[in-house]
Amino acid sequence: MEAIKPFNETLTSAEMGKLWVTYTGNTMAKCVLSFYLQHIDDQDIKKVVENALNLSETIVKSIKEIFIQENFPIPIGFTDEDVNLSAPRLFSDEFYLSYLKYTGKAGMSIYSIAIPLVTREDIRDFFIKTLNSTVNLLTEVNNTLMEKGIYIKPPQIPTPEKVDFIKKQNYLNGFLGDIRPPHALEITHLYDNIENNLASKALLIGFSQVAENEIIKGFFIRGKELTNKHIEISSQKLHKDSLPSPPLLDHLVSESTISPFSDKLMLAHKIEMFSMKIRTAGNGASLNGRRDLGRIYAKFLTDIGLYVEDGTNIMIDQGWMEQPPKAIDRDNLASK
Repeated sequence: MEAIKPFNETLTSAEMGKLWVTYTGNTMAKCVLSFYLQHIDDQDIKKVVENALNLSETIVKSIKEIFIQENFPIPIGFTDEDVNLSAPRLFSDEFYLSYLKYTGKAGMSIYSIAIPLVTREDIRDFFIKTLNSTVNLLTEVNNTLMEKGIYIKPPQIPTPEKVDFIKKQNYLNGFLGDIRPPHALEITHLYDNIENNLASKALLIGFSQVAENEIIKGFFIRGKELTNKHIEISSQKLHKDSLPSPPLLDHLVSESTISPFSDKLMLAHKIEMFSMKIRTAGNGASLNGRRDLGRIYAKFLTDIGLYVEDGTNIMIDQGWMEQPPKAIDRDNLASK
């Protein structure tokens, strides 16, 4: 039975914000995935991309209906003007799966955080349904990666022989003295950061090849170099303890220099995904127990924060930065 909006219950700031960012993000996804489907040979991968596009279209349609019901201005987001479906292929079929895993994890983060914050039953049910659909999509992505023999599993470690307790403060060492091997959660988040950065770097390579504005092209090149540095640092930490890291995806980018996307879409895409890296690095830092890894995540957070700020300034200078819903400016009202 469809949830009914309680009488006169308007959207809260959490509901507005999460619906707004979900809507704009999925208008972007519609553009990107529509282009991917113009250049795809593997029928199994095509089915996954089609399912992802159908999910984004459903999400956009559902939120638009909510906004109309609430007399909420429909965000512009991204439209057919932001994609050139006749442009040559920019990425290989295999990359599409890594891309969906990369962006799907970001979507899950938005939806899962929304659920305990929203209070209206219809909005909560929407985010629960959207989260479940995204989980199903990522399961399909992983299954397809495994079927194709291209899924790289996180490193294996031995099963503990018994329950144990930490007895000395040198457990936190990371620079000097007796430095322990990384524990399972430290390995997991180093691996997750690498996996996300591999897809991010390949995307930045493609975007830097096709961007028309020289400032934006330079921004993508800088992002590629920054991302590569983060991959190397994280991989070295795993390799030091004889743990493997996943390989680069750079070879999955074509030689095309004709852009399938507007500079606006590509710039917004990287700002959004680098913003998600802040949360990923924060998660890694929060579950870390070694000082050296803590310092690495602090450096990552600084690097990413500065990069996002610079990208945001470019968006504003170009007149492309759409305003999210905001609180009343009481000081401005008082000054009138």
